[in-house]
Amino acid sequence: MQQISESELILMKIIWDHGGTALYSTIMDTLEQFHNDWKKNTVLTLLSRLVGKKYLKTNKIGRRNEYVALVSRQEHQTAQTHHFLDEVYDGNVKNLVSTLLQQEILSSEEFTEIEHFWNNANAKS
Repeated sequence: MQQISESELILMKIIWDHGGTALYSTIMDTLEQFHNDWKKNTVLTLLSRLVGKKYLKTNKIGRRNEYVALVSRQEHQTAQTHHFLDEVYDGNVKNLVSTLLQQEILSSEEFTEIEHFWNNANAKS
């Protein structure tokens, strides 16, 4: 899965938040609500890039464009997690968790939740 820019991610989040499909007008309205003043050509360029990267497809509805996510939020998060883990920690999950704990980024309550999740997942296997 190709990497996407922060700007492209903003558009993907809008589309995911609208159930995986959004009309161009909906995207522009949402950007305006968040006081984002991107011009029409900027948004169209970013959407076109996302289509090229196979994150979106376009459906024509009369004269309007509907953008449909081909990649779910979960798929994107999983790919980004693997990319981050490989780039920063050379794929070593233990070092990532160790950093999260040592820097107190991960609280003991969150660690306990993860432990319960892990135990439940292994019990189902």
